[in-house]
Amino acid sequence: MSHTRIWLSAALLAVLAACGADGIPERPEPRSASGITIAVDASAGISSGN
Repeated sequence: MSHTRIWLSAALLAVLAACGADGIPERPEPRSASGITIAVDASAGISSGN
């Protein structure tokens, strides 16, 4: 088998694996709340140095 065929076979395998060739994606099971809360406060503006 030539090196070209090996590379093409590897590329085809990678494309099929990346496309989800193993079947339809399954939704993960819902997890219970972890009790962690994240709060973010952000602001943006221009101020003068005076």
